Amino acid sequence: MIRSYTDYPLQKHHTFGTPANAKFYFEFTETEDLKGFLETTSDWQKLEILILGEGSNLLFVSDFHGLIINPNIPGIKTAYEDRNNIWLEVGAGVKWDDLVEYAVYNGWGGIENLSLIPGKAGAAVVQNIGAYGMEIQNQIESVTGFDLDTQTEITLEVSECEYAYRDSIFKNRLKNRFVITSVSIKLDKFPEFILDYGDLKKETEKYGAINLWNIRKAVIEIRESKLPDPKIFGNAGSFFKNPIIETSMAEQLIATNPNLPTYRANEGHTKLAAGWFIDQCGWKGFRRGDAGVHEKQALVLVNFGNASGKEIYDLSEEIKLSVKQKFGVELEREVNVIGKN
Repeated sequence: MIRSYTDYPLQKHHTFGTPANAKFYFEFTETEDLKGFLETTSDWQKLEILILGEGSNLLFVSDFHGLIINPNIPGIKTAYEDRNNIWLEVGAGVKWDDLVEYAVYNGWGGIENLSLIPGKAGAAVVQNIGAYGMEIQNQIESVTGFDLDTQTEITLEVSECEYAYRDSIFKNRLKNRFVITSVSIKLDKFPEFILDYGDLKKETEKYGAINLWNIRKAVIEIRESKLPDPKIFGNAGSFFKNPIIETSMAEQLIATNPNLPTYRANEGHTKLAAGWFIDQCGWKGFRRGDAGVHEKQALVLVNFGNASGKEIYDLSEEIKLSVKQKFGVELEREVNVIGKN
């Protein structure tokens, strides 16, 4: 199936729900559809390209005057399995939480802590999503997609994806060039649970035995208690990344701010809680017009109804500046800003 439009409204295609139009929009469900579209569409190479999933990590601050490509490819199938593991081939258009539910239902571990994260499987691979001590890069075997520059289908092994904290080759060298069509994910038949992040273990034990289903229930309950439903209030979850700084600098901050939450990072570095900094600067619960900061989670910027992307972006800039001035810490947006700001 294909859908092709011009001057297409995007408000329902991203979770902030701010108004924006795409000059050209193409959605497909099979890789051959994309190949056919490119072969029969003149001058598409001259257009700015944006690869769109469910739009759960985007903020449009203006109309998009190029071509949006949406690889809405369905399907979850078993590619291979042995005694200990199973490998799934997952279409880029599969909703991420549907995949987590499918895995948990079948008793396969490795992604249960990533329950209820919005978006689709293809976008999850780009973002290297993570939560409660898990990151998707640890379960990925390979990523298959279509290279727009060479117009060929390519499979990248996980070692080639250049994964880092909320980062990958798909956000850098291959950004809006590599259209992910499927991902191979390895899951565990005898999983080892990761419960030492926040209150996850305590919340899981409320449901009884520690197992995949109860971990999923606990994660969903925690997320729903802290994060607004984008169907009610437009948002993209965490707007900023948790900053990772040198441990020596972190120790200086802790000396003057003993309540600052910190987490282990790579050697010589410490991860800090971006939400804590934003809260300490007085932004939690702030609202200006229909743009604001969620009252329960300072990391989440919210469209309360009719905010423009520009209004939300401007608010994020004010937040970044205040944190920099008060703590000397530079916040980096996790959300991708699209358009002229």
